[in-house]
Amino acid sequence: MAYTGKVSVGGAPDVRELTDLIVTKVAVGPMDNNAYLLRCRFTDEQVLIDAADEPDTLLAMVGRDGLRRVVTTHRHGDHWQALPAVIDGTRAATVAGALDADGLPVDVAERVSDGDQVAVGRCVLEVIHLVGHTPGSIALLYDDPEGSPHLFSGDSLFPGGVGKTPSTEDFTRLVDDVETKVFDRLPDETWVYPGHGHDTTLAAERPHLPEWRQRGW
Repeated sequence: MAYTGKVSVGGAPDVRELTDLIVTKVAVGPMDNNAYLLRCRFTDEQVLIDAADEPDTLLAMVGRDGLRRVVTTHRHGDHWQALPAVIDGTRAATVAGALDADGLPVDVAERVSDGDQVAVGRCVLEVIHLVGHTPGSIALLYDDPEGSPHLFSGDSLFPGGVGKTPSTEDFTRLVDDVETKVFDRLPDETWVYPGHGHDTTLAAERPHLPEWRQRGW
């Protein structure tokens, strides 16, 4: 069955098989968070993006092959409820944006900033720092050498707009970052995997950037 990115809490994960990377998406917890397990086809190394909730669900998805890293996209609690249990169960290294790392309930081994890289076996994720939802929010870009780019956006970009911000100044910073670092750089076919809800593409969202700025959220 073709990947749709439409998952629900308590339901089955959805799996996308790229040439070099396998992406498994699952929804967990009372806030319907998305967690993404990435697996390199060459090495079988795995990286989890956002150990949001339901550690048993996430550990079952990880399976016997274990986990190399857990990346947390930002410091809000709904994105790390399962992080201590997943780390205890796998001994994976923790990764987070440098400005949000101290807000997590575990020691962060790798504090990353704009342009840093996170390895998934032979595959590479590029860190994109998007300020506004939180000071240290990050997105992760997999620029597939065999296809279109894939962006794991956390709570910085959703279908229909950018993430919630605590002030108008933070909103302006976030929408500026998203426009310059994401839309101005990446092609329309870029697939976006958000922290909650369904996936989208830059093609679907690009025409609405002026509307987002005008409405202020």
